Amino acid sequence: MADTTDSAAPESPAKFPRTFWTANLTELFERGAYYSMASFVVIYLGRLGLGDYWPSVLNGLLWTLVYFLPILSGTIADQVGFRRSLLVAFVLLAGGYFLMGFPAWLGGATLTPEVGSEVTAGGAIWAPLLVGIVLIGLGGSVIKPCISGSVQKTAGKRATLAFAIFYMVINIGSLFGRGVSWVVRSQFGLPYIFAVAMGCSVIAFFVVTLLYEDPDRLRLEAAAAPARPKRSVGRILLDMVLVLKNPRFALFLLVSSGFNFLYAQVYNVLPLYLKKVVETDPAVDIYTMANPLTIVLFQLLVTRLFGKMKPIRSMVVGSLIIGVAMLINIVPVLVLGDLRGSVFDLLPLGSVFIVLTVSLIAFGELFTMARTYEYIGALAPKGQEGLFLGYANLPMAIGSLLGGPVGAFIFNEIMCHGATKRPDGLLELDPNWNSLGWTVLMGIGFLSALAMFLYNRWLERHPATPAPAT
Repeated sequence: MADTTDSAAPESPAKFPRTFWTANLTELFERGAYYSMASFVVIYLGRLGLGDYWPSVLNGLLWTLVYFLPILSGTIADQVGFRRSLLVAFVLLAGGYFLMGFPAWLGGATLTPEVGSEVTAGGAIWAPLLVGIVLIGLGGSVIKPCISGSVQKTAGKRATLAFAIFYMVINIGSLFGRGVSWVVRSQFGLPYIFAVAMGCSVIAFFVVTLLYEDPDRLRLEAAAAPARPKRSVGRILLDMVLVLKNPRFALFLLVSSGFNFLYAQVYNVLPLYLKKVVETDPAVDIYTMANPLTIVLFQLLVTRLFGKMKPIRSMVVGSLIIGVAMLINIVPVLVLGDLRGSVFDLLPLGSVFIVLTVSLIAFGELFTMARTYEYIGALAPKGQEGLFLGYANLPMAIGSLLGGPVGAFIFNEIMCHGATKRPDGLLELDPNWNSLGWTVLMGIGFLSALAMFLYNRWLERHPATPAPAT
């Protein structure tokens, strides 16, 4: 009988270290915190008396801070370490969510049944809300680079699997936060969605305190290697100028922001439309679950069927899909002629189409988001791929900054033009103006797709000049 004791056994893949899993657990609770309140921010602020425009403007500011500040906060996190940065971030988040709920919990403010058009809130409401939004923006901007950086540094040779798990955890956290928020909101009232967010942030703080270890420290201890050079905040600002001076990249930021503008309307126009037009007490948190559910169910299928599609073509398809997602809302308005008729005694017809819109937007996201990073990597000058990818969230920041006020304008001045108020407090919209508003949103998606296509054709005809050797 042959001796097989020395034969080489197949090497099993190394397990992900504990820090990888604790980083994902931390992300689950952070996303749970954020999405427990995200779907209701504009409604909550409107019911506090911030009028037609300020809720969307402030919500857009919040998203802009979360997506723009990682450029700076990521550098600071590199300097002080991920663990310390995460602990500070969750203190900021818990404080921010507390201040968001403060006017209704302890400040004596009373939520109106309807989202009012006039600004009636005083300084006692504005002050905690503004500070809360800044704290959430600051804290959220620290989480993003720390958690994604932890996943990258602990992935080893299995980065694809690691980020697939990470993306799945994000969507599980989104479902978790929305589900818990719905239960708490139903039992105690709308302001307590911020208690859910604050509670998730506190849990995440203790996860980091008890379980998380800084991946850089572990790596350096294992390899006994010197730490890599850190970039200063001043260096980051100079790099930002360098990146934005690149006309090819700056133009890409503009043409790709159209998709992100429309994506921002999931948390601006759609909640207002549901609350002010379709039903008096919409379960926006449950309806928007269609986004993470669609991604969880179809991510692998879309990747398998369309993963080899060129990035720019995939992004064009995503922009067309999100445009169609907006347009389908004219069906109950013009074709069926009934927004509020019940479907199987469960949901108003208008709400059903909003759920379909959110689901279609998720398909657009599957075609667009990940391919954006791939495209930016290919667009960047040789040797500067990492630098350019560090600014890949700028289209989302631009889309969010514009999406708040412009989305509010489209809703209030176009969709609601000539509206009358019903006895139940809902608005009766003119079908033609209502449809025009959704058509404008669709047009933004289609124009974004066309602009991206034309931009790519321009790049093909004007290839970048290779940088001179140094």
